[in-house]
Amino acid sequence: MPLTRTSPINNNTIKSLKENLYFLHVNELRHINKQLSLSNKGNKKTLILRATHYLLTGQELSCPKFPKESYAQPGMAYEPTDQTLMLIKAYKNDLKNRNFFKKIIGNHFHFTAYGIDWLNDQWLQGTPPTYHQFANMWQQEYLRRQNSAAPPKKEWAYINFVQNHLQHHPMAHRKAIDLAWKQKREQCIKTVQKILNTLVLIQQ
Repeated sequence: MPLTRTSPINNNTIKSLKENLYFLHVNELRHINKQLSLSNKGNKKTLILRATHYLLTGQELSCPKFPKESYAQPGMAYEPTDQTLMLIKAYKNDLKNRNFFKKIIGNHFHFTAYGIDWLNDQWLQGTPPTYHQFANMWQQEYLRRQNSAAPPKKEWAYINFVQNHLQHHPMAHRKAIDLAWKQKREQCIKTVQKILNTLVLIQQ
């Protein structure tokens, strides 16, 4: 469906829309992308980026594709060793690989969001790392974050909301937090609908 604007759009409007979209569930974001005649595949970050990019430019953002160099060869076995490449369709965040990393890094190893993001970036560049390279990256990042905490991901809206709520209401019970979260989500959904109705004509 061609983009039909009902009013001018600017970066501040898109910024406000994006901030509120992070409070929506993935299925709600997929519905919005479908309403805009966009692909509804991908994770929360991808769905938000695709919708806001389209609203700002009128063009659909294509999904990033992994090059063939990042894929495992069919029928090949890729046992975890220092020099084994971590490849798509061969590597998994499973018990076997967790135990291997604990062996070469230490018992403090655990799967992390920054580790997954780094691995995906390497795959997108067509430069899959070895287990040894991943372990070095993970340990360096782990040590760095002992002194400097990583900024929370916006996709973790619920976790960020709860942490922020507890900072202001340290004695709040779970029921009160859940109610506050529900109210926040309802507010964000209304804001998203208002902005979308202001910006474009969406076919129901």
